[in-house]
Amino acid sequence: MRIISYNVNGIRAAISKGFITWLQQADPDVICLQEIKATPEQIPLLDFELAGYPYHYWFPATKKGYSGVAILSKVKPNNVVYGTGIEHMDFEGRNIRVDFDDVSVMSLYLPSGTNKERLDHKFMYMDDFQNYITNLKLEIPNLVICGDYNICHEAIDIHDPVRNKNVSGFLPAERSWLTDFLNNGFVDSFRFLNKEPDNYTWWTMRVPTARANNKGWRIDYCLVSEPLKEMIKRAVILPEAKHSDHCPVLVEIA
Repeated sequence: MRIISYNVNGIRAAISKGFITWLQQADPDVICLQEIKATPEQIPLLDFELAGYPYHYWFPATKKGYSGVAILSKVKPNNVVYGTGIEHMDFEGRNIRVDFDDVSVMSLYLPSGTNKERLDHKFMYMDDFQNYITNLKLEIPNLVICGDYNICHEAIDIHDPVRNKNVSGFLPAERSWLTDFLNNGFVDSFRFLNKEPDNYTWWTMRVPTARANNKGWRIDYCLVSEPLKEMIKRAVILPEAKHSDHCPVLVEIA
C-alpha cells in the first residue's frame, strides 16, 4: 500500500496549481489531506473520481475556509470514522480515519501554537489525542497516522534549531510529547529509513527565499504502529510537489 500525506493549504488553491494531475502521476493507493479549507460542495469531486479515486471522504471544519482533513482511496474501506468523538477536537475538522482489512489509515492535522491561547489548546489536544490513540490501538493495532503534526521532533528536523528553540513547533514540551507518542508504539517511517539532515516538509511563506534555500521544518509525518514496522519498504519526502507551503510525504507498506 502506497500512502501519501499532504497538507495542501487549501484544496481549491492546490487544484488550480495542478494538484489532480500530480496525484495521478504520484499514484498512491491512499492519500491523506490536511487543511482542505473547503466543504465537499466547494470541491470538484467528479474530477477526483475521474482521476482514479472513487472513494473520497471529507471532514471540514465548522468554520468556513479553515482547517479540515480528507482521505481519498482507490479501494473502498470497510469503515470510515469522522473525528474522534472529542468535541473540542472535532469541530475544527482535524481527524478522519479509514479502516481496511489489514490496516487503518488516519489523516491528522494537529493545531499550531500561534499564540498563548492556541498553544494551550494545542497541548490539550495533544494530551487528549494521545489518550484516544492509546485506546484505539487496543482495537486497531495496525494503524498509520499521517499528517501535519506541527512539531519538529529533533534538531535534524529543522534548519535552525538554535534560533527556533523558543518557537511553537520546536518547543521542548512539544518535542517531548512527540517522543512519548513514538515510544508508545509508533515508528517515524521516514527516520526509520533515512538519517540524513536537510529533509524538510514545510517552508515559511513569510520568507520568500525559504524554500529555494531549503530553510525548512519537517513537521509532516507518516507514523506507523509497531506491528507494521518491518513492513515499511519505502518512506520519502516529495519536495518537487509545489502546490502548497508544505510538500507530500510517502510511505509504502508491503
